[in-house]
Amino acid sequence: MDETLFLTIFQKMIILTMVTAAPILLSAIVVGLAISIVQSVTQIQEQTLTFVPKIFAALIVLILTAPWMIDVFTSTTKEMFEYIKVFIS
Repeated sequence: MDETLFLTIFQKMIILTMVTAAPILLSAIVVGLAISIVQSVTQIQEQTLTFVPKIFAALIVLILTAPWMIDVFTSTTKEMFEYIKVFIS
């Protein structure tokens, strides 16, 4: 395997990982920030209070974006297999 092919595939996999993980991570960040603001306003300093809403938000976003994530993953995988096929031939 040529190093150009390896680096291209590695780069596409890193980008694919970032693109598919971004909605879940962003929702967890937004929910965590909102709960932190509420905690600071109400002076409730319970550290475990943020975990359950973050998990629920991440699960809801995962359920809503799963078809899109699967579509992006399969199209990128097909594109990489085609690239490998063309490059090796």
